[in-house]
Amino acid sequence: QFVFVGNCRRRIRRGDGPSAKEGEEMRRGAAVYPFPFGTLYIGYEGDEIVRIKKAKEAEEGTGEGNRLTDEAHRQIMEYFSKRRREFDFPIRLCGTEFQKKVWRELCKIPYGETRSYKEIAAAIGKPLAYRAVGMANHKNPILIAVPCHRVIGADGSLVGYADGVEVKRELLFMEGALKDR
Repeated sequence: QFVFVGNCRRRIRRGDGPSAKEGEEMRRGAAVYPFPFGTLYIGYEGDEIVRIKKAKEAEEGTGEGNRLTDEAHRQIMEYFSKRRREFDFPIRLCGTEFQKKVWRELCKIPYGETRSYKEIAAAIGKPLAYRAVGMANHKNPILIAVPCHRVIGADGSLVGYADGVEVKRELLFMEGALKDR
């Protein structure tokens, strides 16, 4: 079963503020790494991952990896080699309260299973907000570890994914949630 650090909420800060102490400048940066779908961009602020996405050809502000980004990349590659189903690198999700509620709910979807946008909306107490759930899903800043790829249409169709439906299909196939490509 997929569990993000036991309970996803443990790693999500209540506020959107920086993790640096008052008056300190927060350490920020990003690095790019190879992964099965091209290049992976991993951004951090302080001691937390704040962004994981498929990199565009020329990502600005990318530099050398550090211990934190290297660890996140290592865990993601273990996921792709089917040796990992949960992640334990620290994250901070920045977004609206509604978006963070949706992202926390995504963290509860077990590895190899899917939920519909409608099911996620009902689970967060907003049963008619399935379109808003779709928009929050699209804005997920931490792909793979916050598993937005596990959310599908009510009819079982693979609708929408920031990196394309083909990538979503491959991730779900790899996890065993799809029997056919």
